Amino acid sequence: QVQLVESGGGLVQPGGSLRLSCAASGSIFSISSMGWYRQAPGKRRELVAIITSGGDTTYADSVKGRFTISRDNAKITAFLQMNSLKPEDTAVYYCRVVSGNIYWGQGTQVTVSS
Repeated sequence: QVQLVESGGGLVQPGGSLRLSCAASGSIFSISSMGWYRQAPGKRRELVAIITSGGDTTYADSVKGRFTISRDNAKITAFLQMNSLKPEDTAVYYCRVVSGNIYWGQGTQVTVSS
């Protein structure tokens, strides 16, 4: 069993920044990737960013240049630094870990509004 605990969401004004964290614990053996997805009301869940065990990263076009994903392998934690936030970034952000199986966090709300 793997548990994911997300934190760092909240309300921020346009142009502001937030940093999300996802801490994994439990029966973790080999993590192939950690990533962030988001789902806005009435929309499908979409990829935001992924980082592999080797450090390779993938970003959605809509967040390139503004968001940065990183990970602390020792603490089994992934981070998403979000800068220059826009109202369209408003969504529930979910952490996903691939370690044999796929595990999802409970989600953290990010609201960008003035």
